[in-house]
Amino acid sequence: MSTVLQAYRYALDPTPAQLVALGRHAGAARFAFNWGLARVKAAMDQRAAEVTYGVPEAERTPVPWTMPTLRRQWNDAKGEVASWWPECSSKETYSAGLDQLACGLKAFSDSRKGRRKGRRVGFPRFKKRGKARDSFRYTTGAYGPDGDRHVKLPRIGRVKVHEPMGALTGRLDAGTARLRGATVSRTAGRWFVSFTVQVARDLPDAPSRRQRKGGTVGVDLGVRCLAVLSTGERVPNPKHLDAALGRLRRASRAYARSKPGSVGRRKRAAWLARIHARVAGRRRDGLHKLTTRLATSHDVVVVEDLHVAGMVRNRRLARGVSDTGMAEVRRQLTYKTTWYGSRLIVADRWYPSSKTCSGCGWRNPSLTLSDRTFVCQDCALVIDRDYNASLNLRRLATGTGVAGDPGAYAPNARGADRKTPPAGRVAVKREPRTARAGKTGTAARRQAAAELMIAHDH
Repeated sequence: MSTVLQAYRYALDPTPAQLVALGRHAGAARFAFNWGLARVKAAMDQRAAEVTYGVPEAERTPVPWTMPTLRRQWNDAKGEVASWWPECSSKETYSAGLDQLACGLKAFSDSRKGRRKGRRVGFPRFKKRGKARDSFRYTTGAYGPDGDRHVKLPRIGRVKVHEPMGALTGRLDAGTARLRGATVSRTAGRWFVSFTVQVARDLPDAPSRRQRKGGTVGVDLGVRCLAVLSTGERVPNPKHLDAALGRLRRASRAYARSKPGSVGRRKRAAWLARIHARVAGRRRDGLHKLTTRLATSHDVVVVEDLHVAGMVRNRRLARGVSDTGMAEVRRQLTYKTTWYGSRLIVADRWYPSSKTCSGCGWRNPSLTLSDRTFVCQDCALVIDRDYNASLNLRRLATGTGVAGDPGAYAPNARGADRKTPPAGRVAVKREPRTARAGKTGTAARRQAAAELMIAHDH
């Protein structure tokens, strides 16, 4: 038995009065965020001026950077800056806005100091009504499911839910789950509530796993086919974005031609947002079905560590790569394989799964993206490129080397002078006629020049 955090998201069907209340709460959270950000910027400007004039460190103005400091200053000033604050939740709504600001400031600070992975995070910016995402959060109070089709939200009331919540209420009634928070947000004109739940899940270990017929499977993700499995199955790419491009073009043109600030422009913006939300929802549903099937029917799932951010830089493939959701597949497999007792193996980014023959191990370093069929010049194997990659990924997990023989893969055409593991970085760029490792590029030219000068002196 293990405890995990899980989210349950449901669409709301509020009454007109509740719609107004939801918008008021989201506006209150946005107001608290903007107020705190203005406070932080004013303190930073004051501190910069004090540094310029040589004020000692102990006497400089402190910058409210953390959540406790921001909340303390808000409680002291809320009677003056927001006399209407009792109309919303007395604490939760404003704390949600201040918490968003504190998280943004921490992310900015950690990114600058190198303690945060990924792209550099910029300094928080003010949220504008109609531009920023409307959301607020509850962590305390009487909130949660009220029956199977209603939820209780403080200061808003009993709101109807669009679909049954039996999956959540069943766990709560059985005592295997506990609510940790609820986030109410608006997407494409529709309100949703997402419950963060601490769930006690019975994670199966290796001896108690149910027998799966799939065994080990290699999964090669792509654009033409969403996934090609080592079992021979090809999962077609539904291309939801391509199917909606006509409607998106019409909606975008109508939005661009409307008058800024008009009622018609708001309607056309909502139309455009609904199309995007439908595409995202259909894509998310398909990926969840695929990853759940893989995690429940196979003992081991092998995928590649794809550099999706670099793949979208190709202007001819950017739309197709973004529509597939390759990174989302890996993210979902990461936690679903743990839930269902299977195992996920991520091949190294430099592992040449597509350039290696699955029959003999011969490697073709000159294989391009337009070559959809792999032709081995050693064993004369002709095989689909993606299916060949999935077979190599499966062998990477089973450790069955070349053509079923245990051991390492066959060397490449040139022969690497440094041994690398099957999941490590492979020196494929040295083929077919390059110097040995450490003797390439500028370093090689400098060493050759130095040897020539020594020979000339002697």
